[in-house]
Amino acid sequence: MPRAVQVDAPHALRVVAAEPEPPGHGEALVAVAWAGICGSDLEVHHGTRPAEFVRYPVVPGHEWSGTVLEVGAGADPALVGRKVVGEGFRNCGRCTSCREGDTNLCSAVYDETGFTQPGAWADHLRLPARLLHPLPDEADLRAAALLEPAACMASAVLKAGVQVGESVAVIGGGTLGMLATQLLAASGAGRLVVVDPRAERAEAATTCGASEFCTPDELGGGFDVVLEAAGASGTGRLAVRSTSRGGRTVLTGLAPEEHEPITPAELVGAAVTVETVFGASSRAWAHAVRAFATGRLDPAPLVTHEFALEDAGRALEILADPAVPTGKVLLHP
Repeated sequence: MPRAVQVDAPHALRVVAAEPEPPGHGEALVAVAWAGICGSDLEVHHGTRPAEFVRYPVVPGHEWSGTVLEVGAGADPALVGRKVVGEGFRNCGRCTSCREGDTNLCSAVYDETGFTQPGAWADHLRLPARLLHPLPDEADLRAAALLEPAACMASAVLKAGVQVGESVAVIGGGTLGMLATQLLAASGAGRLVVVDPRAERAEAATTCGASEFCTPDELGGGFDVVLEAAGASGTGRLAVRSTSRGGRTVLTGLAPEEHEPITPAELVGAAVTVETVFGASSRAWAHAVRAFATGRLDPAPLVTHEFALEDAGRALEILADPAVPTGKVLLHP
């Protein structure tokens, strides 16, 4: 019997029978191979996600990989049997932002797989076929489940516009920071420093292409580019302060209110260009998928925990426990 993990309301999670509906016009039905869990899924479970960004009851799961089982009329029949990943934002494709390629900034009402539409914590997922990104036949679907967060970091890397040989610091040594580090190394960054208070992450940083590792207290300044991927209090301020005058700072983390917020005067005085990232555009998805398909991006070493679909509740507990070191946590239908 096909199943899905459904969150009926905050702290109310259960596994339910979920017979898949046939794909409609322009849709595809995917057999889910792996599905990731991230902080926003914890928000859905705990009831802390803003009301406009979730609709209960919901099947979570916006990070996933799988194989196309069936397509509806109007979708490319060549997709059947292909390994795929897929974008989460159900963008309209017609507004100015969509036409300019910023599909993550669609002006239509927010609608996203795993938050307002059924997600991939299930045996099957039905979604618009136009959102799919086919993978090579030999692709590792376990690693490919991390392509959604990789696409978000690809958006940051594209905005950073790193030139060959430029010095770069990545603040945050978690999954997002490590994905960004791999993409930055592939783009030709010169000095590439990963910054994290946990010294045990140094080895992973080196594996992902960093030339150096340091703690926030050890970080100097003068970097051409600083990419903030920690989302902790003070990391935004640290990112701006460690960027050289005229350099570029890219902020991706949703940090809590800082005790010492950055003032406009500081930004003007620093003369830095500050970019921010919200999700990933289709262009960023294509960049991440291309890097993965050519072997420049390998998310597999970042996976630390795997759980069966029925153990989703336990997986959430592990991810939420600060005493348990975790990288990426995956569900395997």
